[in-house]
Amino acid sequence: MITAMVQFTLPEALDRGQGREAFWATAPRYRAVEGLVRKYYLLSEDGLTAAGSTCGGHGRMGSASTTGVAEFIAQRYGSQPVVTWFETPVIVDNLSGEIWGDAMDS
Repeated sequence: MITAMVQFTLPEALDRGQGREAFWATAPRYRAVEGLVRKYYLLSEDGLTAAGSTCGGHGRMGSASTTGVAEFIAQRYGSQPVVTWFETPVIVDNLSGEIWGDAMDS
């Protein structure tokens, strides 16, 4: 598994309700991303920084989808995001009661 963290500055502070509304409106576009397992929308405590954390399989959720997301963020929020890729060797999911590992990639 891989995780991408996409972080960007907002043009003005959003409170929790405004962030939820803004992010909820964009959420459906990620339903069709091949290889995407999960996406988290994040909002800093001061409301001036947003981020998205996406988790997916190797080779399926790649730089092509990130490029489109970067362009979308730049247009929508006027800020170029910083994208960082992480290997995700283990995931603890307390909702399902599971611990996932690299075996998911095979």
